[in-house]
Amino acid sequence: MCVDGIMVTLSDLPDSILLEIFSYVPVRDRIRISRVCHRWKRLVNDGWLWRHIDLSAYKVRPKVVWHFLHRYMTSRLHSLHLGGYLLSGSQASQLSPALMNALGQKCPNLKRLCLHVANLSMVPVSTLPWTLKTLELYSCEISMGWLLGGPNSTMLPQLECMVLSRVPAFRDEHLQGLTRFRSLRSLVLGGTYRVTEAGLDASLQKLSYLQRLEMMGCTPSGDSILLAISRHLRDVRKIRVTIKGLSAPGLSVLEGMPALETLCLQGLHITPETPSPAQIISSCLTMPKLRVLELQGFEWEDQEAVRILRKGLPHCLVIVRACPEESVNWWI
Repeated sequence: MCVDGIMVTLSDLPDSILLEIFSYVPVRDRIRISRVCHRWKRLVNDGWLWRHIDLSAYKVRPKVVWHFLHRYMTSRLHSLHLGGYLLSGSQASQLSPALMNALGQKCPNLKRLCLHVANLSMVPVSTLPWTLKTLELYSCEISMGWLLGGPNSTMLPQLECMVLSRVPAFRDEHLQGLTRFRSLRSLVLGGTYRVTEAGLDASLQKLSYLQRLEMMGCTPSGDSILLAISRHLRDVRKIRVTIKGLSAPGLSVLEGMPALETLCLQGLHITPETPSPAQIISSCLTMPKLRVLELQGFEWEDQEAVRILRKGLPHCLVIVRACPEESVNWWI
């Protein structure tokens, strides 16, 4: 690069700029560039660069994970993505209680942990770092007793958000076990087909403090999900649901929800039971704090319905669009 006729190279950039550039480099390449020169090695070893670590794209062995823990994971680590071996055919066990305990001790500021395709059957939730505020599980295997047992007020006391996507073993008993996380305010369930309507209703009664609930590709119908929400989650602020089986009477149960700010209805096809634009407007007008209405997958033949919605809800941001591919097939 040439500035005012003078050739400028990476070596001329200050450390702060180079660190910012290195932060966009994938983990594997980040380690490789540490071999370029002594300065780059020093920068790569800077804890600031390892505040967010994503290893989910790599099939790293337990030995490598431990190496990362000792070499790069410090008190500055805020978020960590780890992958497993469930789909590789390997019998290797990447995650263990010892690793989770060591992670909690070495990284006291870790707030977000995302586990992908991992076997957690032998990793009790009690061994996870107690500082976590967000826990995300994607295509993971858990045991029947992973969230069960007697109440324990010290277990993940700061946990505010939990995401469970394509966790096949997750069932009613696990959902009820979430009540031990008293700071939990946000719950996202995707493809958890073992959760029943009765189990959802019983669990939400005990999770009345939730402020965000998202359920996509789950077994309960849209009507039953909204009914359970209207009964027990009066302070909920954000709702996102798959509308399989949703009807106008089912939507009407949300009328008068005092704190609801965002409502996202996600569906694949319009059916005779699907609420019409006029019925949607009628229900939404009774929600005093509603500011965002998002409709995904409503295959209306023209834009007239969208125009009617936006005119009838002038105080709302109305978004109508196709379903993202990922949200259509949560279970794949």
